[in-house]
Amino acid sequence: MDALIRLLTDPAAWVALATLIVMEVVLGVDNLVFVAILSNRLPEESRARTRTFGLALALVLRLALLSFIAFIVGLTRPLVTVLGVGLSWRDLILIAGGLFLIWKATREIHEAVDPEAEDGEKPGAATLGMAAALIQILALDLVFSIDSILTAVGMTDKLPVMMAAVVVAVVLMMIASGPLAAFIRGNPTVVMLALGFLLLIGALLIADGLGFHVPRGYVYAAMGFSGFVEALNMLARRRRRAKGLAK
Repeated sequence: MDALIRLLTDPAAWVALATLIVMEVVLGVDNLVFVAILSNRLPEESRARTRTFGLALALVLRLALLSFIAFIVGLTRPLVTVLGVGLSWRDLILIAGGLFLIWKATREIHEAVDPEAEDGEKPGAATLGMAAALIQILALDLVFSIDSILTAVGMTDKLPVMMAAVVVAVVLMMIASGPLAAFIRGNPTVVMLALGFLLLIGALLIADGLGFHVPRGYVYAAMGFSGFVEALNMLARRRRRAKGLAK
């Protein structure tokens, strides 16, 4: 109890908490976009439930991983050497996650560009099952969780602070998931832009796993600029429609 009181009255702990919340939210944007796109493939009555349940399972997974910090840190030790590059369990998980993300984004882009491709022999193939969606959400969240937890360990050694930051970040993601999914569903061009981002994140995960670190600030700056340009395009289309209706 005394340790908790000392932690609550420690300004450094509050600064670390605020920093970790921001970091977790920023790192969770990629995951949230993936969840939004995936949930939009479900029947309408299952979308909100799947997003909430998937993110709740993700929260449980992250808290469980935080309870095994020593094991997670050990994942960075080299396991095998390929072409002179030492690969750890963390690297292998990042590479596998990147390959999965590229495969998933490529498949979604193909179906968006050529929606008639799956209509012949597989009626309803564009609709996922809830269980399949949850499995994919958890698989990708495992990749992002390990990366974010390793970053958190480097910022603070206070386990309660890390757990509180994760809880707050996931709750914020739950709140934002509905509006984000509705916005993406209502704007098809945004879907293609988001899928392009997922392709980029997948490539970055593979690069990270192979030891080539690209500062995420560059990535998010590019994403922000692309989003700004798309917002201008949406505004232009809206004004053209308004003028067309006024004639």
